[in-house]
Amino acid sequence: MADLPNRGVQEINIGKEMETSFLDYAMSVIVSRALPDVRDGLKPVHRRILYAMQDLGNTADKAHKKSARIVGDVIGKYHPHGDTAVYDTMVRMAQDFNYRYMLVDGHGNFGSVDGDSAAAMRYTESRMSRIAMELLRDINKDTIDYKDNYDGQEREPIVLPSRFPNLLVNGTSGIAVGMATNIPPHHLGETIDGVLALAENSAITTEELMEIIPGPDFPTGGIILGRSGIRRAYETGRGSLLVRGKVEIEQAANGKETIIVYELPYQVNKARLIEKIADLVREKKIEGITHLADESDRTGMRIVIEVRRDANAHVLLNNLYKQTALQSSFGINMLALVDGQPKVLALKEILHHYLEHQKVVIRRRTQYELKKAEDRAHILEGLRIALDHIDEIIALIRGSKTADEAKSGLMERYSLSDRQAQAILDMRLQRLTGLERDKIEEEYQQLVVLINELRAILADEQKVIEIIKEELLEVKHRFEDKRRTEITLGGIDMLEDEDLIPEENSVLTLTHHGYVKRLPASTYRSQRRGGRGIQGMGTNDDDFVEHLLNTSTHDTILFFTSKGRVFRKKGYEVPEFSRTAKGLPLVNLLDVEKDEKVTTMIPIKKFEEGQFLFFSTQEGLVKRTSVMAFANIRSNGLIALRLREEDELINVKLTDGNATVAIGTKDGMLIQFTEESIRPLSRTASGVIGIRLREGDHVVGMDVVKEDDEILVVTENGFGKRTPISEYRLQSRGGFGLKTLNITERNGKMVAMKSVDGTEDLMLITLHGILIRMDIDGISKIGRSTQGVRLIRLGDEELVATVAKVEKESLEDMDEDEENLTEDDQTLQSSPEETEVTSDELPEDPTETED
Repeated sequence: MADLPNRGVQEINIGKEMETSFLDYAMSVIVSRALPDVRDGLKPVHRRILYAMQDLGNTADKAHKKSARIVGDVIGKYHPHGDTAVYDTMVRMAQDFNYRYMLVDGHGNFGSVDGDSAAAMRYTESRMSRIAMELLRDINKDTIDYKDNYDGQEREPIVLPSRFPNLLVNGTSGIAVGMATNIPPHHLGETIDGVLALAENSAITTEELMEIIPGPDFPTGGIILGRSGIRRAYETGRGSLLVRGKVEIEQAANGKETIIVYELPYQVNKARLIEKIADLVREKKIEGITHLADESDRTGMRIVIEVRRDANAHVLLNNLYKQTALQSSFGINMLALVDGQPKVLALKEILHHYLEHQKVVIRRRTQYELKKAEDRAHILEGLRIALDHIDEIIALIRGSKTADEAKSGLMERYSLSDRQAQAILDMRLQRLTGLERDKIEEEYQQLVVLINELRAILADEQKVIEIIKEELLEVKHRFEDKRRTEITLGGIDMLEDEDLIPEENSVLTLTHHGYVKRLPASTYRSQRRGGRGIQGMGTNDDDFVEHLLNTSTHDTILFFTSKGRVFRKKGYEVPEFSRTAKGLPLVNLLDVEKDEKVTTMIPIKKFEEGQFLFFSTQEGLVKRTSVMAFANIRSNGLIALRLREEDELINVKLTDGNATVAIGTKDGMLIQFTEESIRPLSRTASGVIGIRLREGDHVVGMDVVKEDDEILVVTENGFGKRTPISEYRLQSRGGFGLKTLNITERNGKMVAMKSVDGTEDLMLITLHGILIRMDIDGISKIGRSTQGVRLIRLGDEELVATVAKVEKESLEDMDEDEENLTEDDQTLQSSPEETEVTSDELPEDPTETED
């Protein structure tokens, strides 16, 4: 067979051709389809939809149009792809569970969080949302560049002016060839504040930016566990977040618990989640659920999970977190187009590129307005000349045979430009009136001022930045709402970068009005008894330090409140402040109510079987419960014991189950009994009677005592003493106790009772926040029925507020101004005998209340 003639056939290497063609395809997908532009945060299809709606006049202040009409314009003019792709994109832009700030305002069925599809485009209606109009604001003032559309018959914008940082505010996701992007949405106000901070300080660090932008803010809310993933993403552009749904555990009067889910992690399908839970129950992979229902409505989400009476709701919830999407991870990959090239960007880089884009937009808008003002001023200058020579000009025009001759004459005689001469010829006779002449002059003078201002803006970048700040703040004030996603320092069953945090002894302080802080234990120097002390915390006149706790940064701190609730935090989660700083309001750390106070803080290194928490209330009730009942505590607290009416929780102690407990009252009574005399009760039980109280008396302290311990008591006037525990015989719980302090007008009522062994230091805190640290060995050891010795010198109208034991510290760094002891420090004996007030043999309370 003869060879066919070679008619323009070119031989190529198929391998190279495949490589070249695939790379062209890949770049087309990357640049023209899947990745957003760092400047406006939009992919081409989103940009084209918004521009087409603008072109149609389909703005937020106009009526909705059929979605099919909009989709038709988009695919006909700008986006040569299927209508389904365009409509699906528009639907997502109208879904409040997908977009943090929706860009499309939709009427009709636009789908649901259950995964339901939107109605067909012929049934739904759409228009731009008000915030979407900010993306296109000033687009007609030459602020951005345009390019030809796919067939060269239309022009479309390369990027939108984007008057707010949309890439971070609404986030995006997309899969290209060989790469993908997944940027979470953020809070509008926080993101704008981040841009402003960068504009103020170009050297700002990621850590400083995170104080302004703490993390993503998902439209569906939820809880982000930990900040380490956020920090990595913001520093490198890549990271992973652990997100949980928001959950409440409700308890019925009969003790039965119900788990209520009212927020889900971002992009979790509610219907599939419920189906997954049902499958796990059916397969017996999760046990304890008796009923599962979706009670969500237009007011909000509500998934109800009823728990079997004998099951632990918190354990069950942990299983749900592990086995379902109620807890899911969100992988951050902040990939966007920079100058047409894909690049992984850190938080600061995204904000920088957006800020630079806004500088360009403001400069181009200013240049546009300047040119417009100069053009108008140029015309007005010609009109001013005409008005100054109106008679000659009228004569010249009347003497001209044609308009062109008249124009040429004007230009030649008065040195006018073509446009000025034409404006004079077009001038109406009414402009010759005196009022019209004044308007022309006034307009001209205003334009001169405006032109100078616009030129000043173009000559000074700082003025450009000030305009950006002003306009961003305007957007913030118009559209900012509350943050939806909560960010915690760590999960219930996880530690947040604990290995990176040095373990050190700390002192936690909590004021009467609820300000908490952490300080190094070495902050307070040891002083001898009788010194004036140091200022331990800056407080208001009516505030004072009420609680002190010596702990470690790695300990788990249980916060027990007066209402019988308990919260949990790690030591390092309590913010560290200076010695004189006020601290952080407790409501910013714990979800406490307005009339709820923290009464006890307990450090726990590890939750183990065999440990108990021993509770004592103001009305003399006591209870002990296994510490394991408090191993899982949600962020909004857990019921620690059910209090009776008008009762409050006074103190909680960690025990081994075999402790001896002492309880002291305001009127100087004390009872000592064994912990074993009380059987372990459930977490929500009210307790049993520990000490009987006379009218007007109440419990001020409860502590665990050992064989060689001493009872330390302190009064409101700054007196105190130590008494050997051997002077208090063991009693049965429920009695009135023994007299432990002789109360007089001089020493005042008892404010604290502690068990000590001489190896501790003592901290006393006054109403005005003065602290004194002293060696307990320096406090006199005297009998039960005595008044005590002076421990702290108090100023006028000052009283001791509270007392705390801390670890012993060396006396080498004592205050050099320490005052000498005086005769007031001598033991004040009121009676040589130790008088027993009442019988110790009262019977135990026959009723033990347990819900």
